[in-house]
Amino acid sequence: MKLLIINPGSTSTKVSYFEDERNIYTESIFHDAPELLKYPTTNDQMPMRKQVILDFLSSHGLTPGDMDVFVGRGGCAYSQASGVMTIDRQLVLDTAADKGGSDHPAKLGVMLAYELGTACGKPMYTVNPTNVDELCDYARLTGIAGLYRRAQTHVLNQKGIAAIHAKSLGKRYEELNLIVCHVDGGITVTAHQKGRMIDSTEGAGGDGPFTPTRLGSIPIMEVLQYLDEGHTTEQMRAMLSRSGGFVSHFGTSDASKIHALVEAGDKKAQTIWNAMIYQLCKSIGAMAAVLEGRVDGILLTGGLMRYGDILEGVRQRCGWIAPIAVYPGECEQEAMANAVLEVLRGEKAPHTYTGKPVFQGFDWET
Repeated sequence: MKLLIINPGSTSTKVSYFEDERNIYTESIFHDAPELLKYPTTNDQMPMRKQVILDFLSSHGLTPGDMDVFVGRGGCAYSQASGVMTIDRQLVLDTAADKGGSDHPAKLGVMLAYELGTACGKPMYTVNPTNVDELCDYARLTGIAGLYRRAQTHVLNQKGIAAIHAKSLGKRYEELNLIVCHVDGGITVTAHQKGRMIDSTEGAGGDGPFTPTRLGSIPIMEVLQYLDEGHTTEQMRAMLSRSGGFVSHFGTSDASKIHALVEAGDKKAQTIWNAMIYQLCKSIGAMAAVLEGRVDGILLTGGLMRYGDILEGVRQRCGWIAPIAVYPGECEQEAMANAVLEVLRGEKAPHTYTGKPVFQGFDWET
């Protein structure tokens, strides 16, 4: 089977061509924030991201018609169960409309897979999108009646890395309590309890550490004051996932440029970089409390884990909680390919999009 794996991220488009389990070609094309900010909305990036895919295929002598199946990372529709889901028109419409209440470039994976798959008459799937909902009830509630926190995290990579880690210990993912941190253009920190993500920072929603592109948690009073000073809600929304964090401070989301300044002794860069690590550690501590201190491991994954000072910062502040393991980069391409191959071989059945969120309110509200 020939699979095209499409993985749009906040700072990159990653594309892979698989033949069964073999990853034949993979490329990750970096998009700096100023380039992406040319597009008013995430949906407006579709033609640019599609051209990246077509260029990738052409460079390897391939065309979309050569593929047997298209697999796209997803999110932003109504919340979903974990696993493989068939991409249909309703899922695409709800994804484009951000029915789940969040706007993240991962959504473009579903939209691009559907566009290419429909044109070629081939099947299309998504795997563990960003809005898989396994939250416990305590994690949902806020201090505003009827307003709930959403499940939005790097599900695909986190569950994939957690499974790899469990296997390295001779155990199953469902046997462990883990704190898994995806550290890249976006950062999310999640409590995994016996195979379920019961609580997490909502990285693209203004929660958790700030990142190369995201503003992170900010007290509401400061946000209101910022808006009162003449800034717009559109500007604030953009900073949730595209123009916050390093982009706001330095005008770029390129972590390599910022870290070069850190190594050169630039005081501003050092302070901001270390503040990001500090806030990452705060979120890890919170998830340790969620798991009542019974933590089998802290897993650090994502592109920024190529920088050793992040590991050292987490080890210094959180090493007392549990053993720390580092998995630089991510396993998302392989996780999507392997999960879809199981479906194609009849080993597992895919979900069908319901058009309804997993959580639809508490009993006392009905």
